[in-house]
Amino acid sequence: MTTAFDPIDLSGTRLPNRIVMAPMTRSRAAEGGLPTALTAEYYAQRASAGLIVTEGIQPSAVGQGYPDTPGLHTAEQVTAWRRVTDAVHAAGGRIFAQLMHTGRIGHPALLPDGLHNVAPSAVAAQGQVHTHEGPKEYVTPRELTGDEIRATVEDFAAAAGRAVEAGFDGVELHGANGYLIHQFLSPDSNRRTDEWGGPVEHRIRFAAETVRAVAAAIGAERTALRISPANPFNSMSEPDAEATYLALLAALEPLDLAYLHIAEMTDTRDITLALRKRFGGTLVLNPYSEGPTGPDALPLIEDGLADLLAFGQLFLANPDLPARLRAGGPFNEPDRATFYGGGARGYTDYPAL
Repeated sequence: MTTAFDPIDLSGTRLPNRIVMAPMTRSRAAEGGLPTALTAEYYAQRASAGLIVTEGIQPSAVGQGYPDTPGLHTAEQVTAWRRVTDAVHAAGGRIFAQLMHTGRIGHPALLPDGLHNVAPSAVAAQGQVHTHEGPKEYVTPRELTGDEIRATVEDFAAAAGRAVEAGFDGVELHGANGYLIHQFLSPDSNRRTDEWGGPVEHRIRFAAETVRAVAAAIGAERTALRISPANPFNSMSEPDAEATYLALLAALEPLDLAYLHIAEMTDTRDITLALRKRFGGTLVLNPYSEGPTGPDALPLIEDGLADLLAFGQLFLANPDLPARLRAGGPFNEPDRATFYGGGARGYTDYPAL
């Protein structure tokens, strides 16, 4: 029987276990979107994960949606990330960069002068975002032109190339949680009538083209995709979620990606099962639970629902999580007050066993 503590081959990269550190925004980048020495320490502390997936990294300046998040669109950022990947590899770990363009989620106050949030359609999300000037309502985004959509696809591919240059083992594209790739998939946020919107086969096009472009740039064995079907976060609505994602997987099937990462929502296990049946590759699952994903999720590997399990808050608070899961605990409690921004407190000061 396969367990979460057994090794697995991930497209040629041997992982010592099947426990993944999920991507988590921490908002601790320095000016210029640069990861810091503290960032390197944070990820190196968690190198016992089978795989680390970083916080969302914007592939372009206009892709930033939150304060103090890192980028991969300048030479300085590549150099700074190299220090992080070197630290993780020195500690025996493996690390993928998550590329996240937030689209309509964000505010011009977070962007360089002259830039405005963009999206598939000029439809604003409901809610507010924190900025250095305080909370601000989401703005109505500017609808991308066809040429700009193609340029955005190339931004992702170029950022993926920089990720490999920076020493990452691969790239995960963030197609979940109501950000740009997800916005193209939903008929509510994507109201286009051209080849990028309308029927399912058009709405999946941006996601499919972006994944193909990244795979062409760095190899499909280094390319992964994260999705969250029927996720209402960030004002999303997906009435045809199962059909949409089955169509997307069919379009991506020839690529043989490194993995597919599913973030489950309440009552979406049926969709997970349908996608698991359709997808022939490695499946990473961030299963739905009432609280942080914990040791009660481990049997999902044994049952065959997932090949790897992603842990978020529990990994944030427990740098040696695989050892703690194997031992049955104890587990440090995550401090929500220190999740975003700040320094070492709540970041690199959680004790190991």
